Amino acid sequence: MVRVLKIVKQGLISLIRLMYLCSMKIMFSKYQGTGNDFIMLDNMNGDYIDLTIEQIQQLCDRKLGIGADGLIKLSKHEEYDFEVEYFNADGSQSFCGNGARCSVVFARALNLVIEETHFLAIDGAHKATVENDIVRLEMLPVTRIEKRDENYLLDTGSPHFVRFTASGEKIDIVDYGKQIRYSEEFKEKGVNVNLVQVVSPSEIVVQTYERGVEDETLSCGTGVTACALLQMELMNTNNKVIVQTKGGTLSVEAKANGQGFDQIWLSGPAKKVFDGSVEI
Repeated sequence: MVRVLKIVKQGLISLIRLMYLCSMKIMFSKYQGTGNDFIMLDNMNGDYIDLTIEQIQQLCDRKLGIGADGLIKLSKHEEYDFEVEYFNADGSQSFCGNGARCSVVFARALNLVIEETHFLAIDGAHKATVENDIVRLEMLPVTRIEKRDENYLLDTGSPHFVRFTASGEKIDIVDYGKQIRYSEEFKEKGVNVNLVQVVSPSEIVVQTYERGVEDETLSCGTGVTACALLQMELMNTNNKVIVQTKGGTLSVEAKANGQGFDQIWLSGPAKKVFDGSVEI
């Protein structure tokens, strides 16, 4: 009899949980960092711990949901100010530079930080400072740059394939991005694909096709960082590069150390777009 009651209790708990998931009310904020847009969730009390991949995909859908390049949950962590849980629009996880910068501004709005923070992301711990809407984010060191014919492969928290293009050269970033991303080498895990045009030794223009979004985004923080580091190495330029994207301007500072780069800082604006709620 006791065993039967226990089974019934477990069944009721599962049913209640299923009903909750089927009618969950999401309180969200929408943020953007140079056009890279994100759904931000305050998960400090664990309100969205049971959010499924399918629900994340639905929320990020630009026709059937809120619409975003990704979704971010800010959660508690014992050793850091907060933890950033980032999901691409397809539900896959990675590190996102612009998403992390937006997370800092969102954390300030939640009174978790004021001007400086130390938080955890999927690739490790990061420091950041925020003044007005400008966020300066410390990226992890880059220790390996791989040359692929005339192109490059490096990881700045997410893997990036980079091609420098000649002035006036016209390449469709989506078509080219899909060719590389779904090639035999990268089709399983995916790769982000970047096209770079050099304006001057200290300024470049970058377009990025992002895996997980499977389209061009207006900006990509890890992609901008990857392209700027390559520009520093190839041009033997100073330790700061200005990067123009379709969504706005970012800057990258870094120190070459003989084996790669450290003291890498990605800087630029991150702003709230609106608050809202939705039931899923």
